[in-house]
Amino acid sequence: MSVSEKPVIWITGCANGVGAQLVNHAISQGYLVVATDIDLPMLEIRCRQSEWPEDQVFLSRLDVRAEGEWGELYDLLMRKWARLDVLINNAGVIRPGFLKDVPSQDLDFHLDVNLKGVVLGSQMAVRHMLKTDAGHIINIASLAGVAPVPGLGFYSVSKVGVRAYSLILAQELAETGIDVTVLCPDLIKTAMYDLQLDYPEEAALTFSGGRALTVEEIAASVFGNILRHAPLEVALPVYRGWLARIANLLPSSAVWMSRRLRKKGRERILTVRQRG
Repeated sequence: MSVSEKPVIWITGCANGVGAQLVNHAISQGYLVVATDIDLPMLEIRCRQSEWPEDQVFLSRLDVRAEGEWGELYDLLMRKWARLDVLINNAGVIRPGFLKDVPSQDLDFHLDVNLKGVVLGSQMAVRHMLKTDAGHIINIASLAGVAPVPGLGFYSVSKVGVRAYSLILAQELAETGIDVTVLCPDLIKTAMYDLQLDYPEEAALTFSGGRALTVEEIAASVFGNILRHAPLEVALPVYRGWLARIANLLPSSAVWMSRRLRKKGRERILTVRQRG
């Protein structure tokens, strides 16, 4: 077993959206990439469509909820490239719904994928990175993890957990060479964006900002500021990040802020749907 000279990055949720774009950027930056997704056939289609080079990208199915699968894939990685420099916990799910309406199974769904998946991946990465006293863990949360979002209750709860977990982990690893960054983006133009268009009331607050972020902007942030400077937390866009922090700091203010923003969001959803 020989250690690769090139840095290795492991990215979850790569079959589409942000994850696929992160793989594109990683390839262009010269990384060896472990690209995973629970939907391996779709991941393989993405690989062919994007022409990811076989010698640079290792594809694998991974259910981020399954600790055993993390361990098995880690063992394969050690036999193949024998190093892990960066882990990006990107895989995530969303089911809009008001708390009074959603079934309890939706709580398990969000927490298992969005939070437990991040925890299991981070634990695996930390165990490896402590051996070399180097590495970077990047957990993708959401502005819904900075300020709770009515209508996306269980999603918001899971992302609050991702943010809290990341901040705690960063403090616990502060005396090591391992960096931890939590990225909290606003709405991104992905399949999750399209899904929320079918829930104009539940997703109204989500659509209350300006234009949606693009996957290219997320990848540029990760492979620019985040990997270069290892900030503890990044909110995108900046102004929405400050709005979320104010709402979190002053919960009572969130009520009247929400009324105004939700009206704006409903109007925007209607406009987007009319445009087709």
